[in-house]
Order: sequence, then structure tokens, then C-alpha cells
Amino acid sequence: MITKKFSKLAIIVISIAVVLTTLVTLAALSASRNVTLDGTITSVNVGVYSDAACTQTCTTINVGSLNPGSAFTQTVYIKNTGTVPVTLSMNTSNWNPAEASSYLTLSWNRQNYVLNAGLSVQATLTLTAATNTGSLTTFSFTATITGTQ
Repeated sequence: MITKKFSKLAIIVISIAVVLTTLVTLAALSASRNVTLDGTITSVNVGVYSDAACTQTCTTINVGSLNPGSAFTQTVYIKNTGTVPVTLSMNTSNWNPAEASSYLTLSWNRQNYVLNAGLSVQATLTLTAATNTGSLTTFSFTATITGTQ
């Protein structure tokens, strides 16, 4: 009788030890680090807005925390404020620290899009972090959206 109780107790203790060891191992294998971003958006020949009605100018995007290997998306609206069609493009500059541009990529779905005068279009900006971001913890940069005739 004592042997049966001892065996059951031993099985329970071993089971708990296995579960705890598994949890500790998983925690050690899945590490993440948050990266904080502050971004500035400028525009040339177009307006950049945070709303579809194009009434709220968008000049900054605060990503908050971004884990290595993940992506952040932001919807903005681009309006051609001129009188002729323009071709849209985007580039980045003023990376701080400079090495942040080696770990982060900003892309969008409107590169080389022709936007007619007076019209607006929804655009999605995607900031992607590399799986290894080195010692990068905070950064900032400028994204410039241009409409070229």
C-alpha cells in the first residue's frame, strides 16, 4: 500500500519536474527584444494624411515597440495637391543611429503609382525589423514621400 502511494507520488513529482523543465527550456529558446521607433514623414508635391477624408495631416508615426523579426504597418492617405498627375516614390534618410538602416526596412505599396491631380489614394507603409537587430534599442528616421511630374 505504501509502495503504491509512493509510486503515485513519485510519478506526480517527476511529471511536475518534466513540465517545469520544458517551460524553462522554451523560455530560454524564445527571446525577444522590443525596439522603439519615432518616425517623421515629409512630403513633396503631395499631402500625407492619416484619414481618408485627407483632413488630418500625418507628419509622424509612432510605432511603439517592434520585436526583431516582426513588422509594423500603418495606413496613410496620399493626395495630389497639384494640377497635373504625379508618380509617387518614397525614400528614407536621417537614420539615428546610422546603423539602424541596416536592420530596418521601410516599404510601401504605392511605389511608382501615378496619382492624378486632386485625387487621393490609400497607402500602406510597412516597417520590417531583421531577425537580428544587434544592439539596436531605439531609433528614428525620416520617410519622404514625393510626387514627381
